[in-house]
Amino acid sequence: MSELKRINAKGKFKELIRDHNYIFSLLGLIIIGLIANPNFLRFSNVMTLKRASSILGILSLGMTMVILIGQIDLSVGSTLALVGANAVIVYNSTTSILVTLIFCLSFGFILGLFNGFFVGKLNIAGFVVTLATAAAYRSLTIQLGQGGPLNVQNEIFYGKLREIGYGKTFGLPNLVLIFILASVVAWVILTKTRFGRYVYGVGSNIKATRLTGVKVDWVQIIVFGFSGAMAGLAAFLYISQMGAVDTATAGQGMDTNAIAAVAIGGISMSGGRGFVQGTFCGAIILQSINTILTAFGVPAFVNDLIKGILILTAVVVQKLIRRNKE
Repeated sequence: MSELKRINAKGKFKELIRDHNYIFSLLGLIIIGLIANPNFLRFSNVMTLKRASSILGILSLGMTMVILIGQIDLSVGSTLALVGANAVIVYNSTTSILVTLIFCLSFGFILGLFNGFFVGKLNIAGFVVTLATAAAYRSLTIQLGQGGPLNVQNEIFYGKLREIGYGKTFGLPNLVLIFILASVVAWVILTKTRFGRYVYGVGSNIKATRLTGVKVDWVQIIVFGFSGAMAGLAAFLYISQMGAVDTATAGQGMDTNAIAAVAIGGISMSGGRGFVQGTFCGAIILQSINTILTAFGVPAFVNDLIKGILILTAVVVQKLIRRNKE
């Protein structure tokens, strides 16, 4: 009996490492961060770190669902830019935060559905579709702003909109609270709903899931719509912080960052396995890496190299764990 308990305990520990390895990555980064800065874990520093990772984290929530169904969305950065540019125009015209928020979520959702249509109905690989739409969305954004920035009018930016980007509620930054709320919503969808089971099913075995009667095409379409909606929410938070959208550069590189956060969070890049809490930690880990590199005086151009190595390492580790399990 004791031998059986030992084997079970060993199996559970291996399962913990396999499914929640991001925890160990986060602990390692905390140690490195404390070496770089003894005040790394001060509440103000932690909140600053979480605020900085919130927009990326929200983008990564959408990317999580897309990757869970075995696809990739390379358009989230361009979607953020296009939605954000139009949101500036909407807010300047209406001065309504609620109207602007609804617009961002709706427009982002529609752009995501557009991507999902080609993936679900025409069976085109997601990375091909979103590579094309990323270029199209960016071109439309640049045309909208004539290659320059679109600014929220000063007199209305330094009011309620800026309060969202920099204000606090219950002592916590608003961006952090919104990120937590969005994470909870994504977690509920994936773990407590039938649709969430479909998402995992499509990513694990699309043919078997289709044979059970699940409309796989619509699962794919809605998932891409969700990714677009998260990009729309990120766009709203972006303009609440920046007060402007540089139509040529806004959102650039954020698709790669989102993929990196998902990979670091332990989401299987082949789909079907992973948890929202992993993505939540992955976004914080990625931002922590940037903070630590800055503290050590590492040149900014090294960040992209580090992200590439992290993505590759995460995929290799996942492969090794799966091979060991088999």
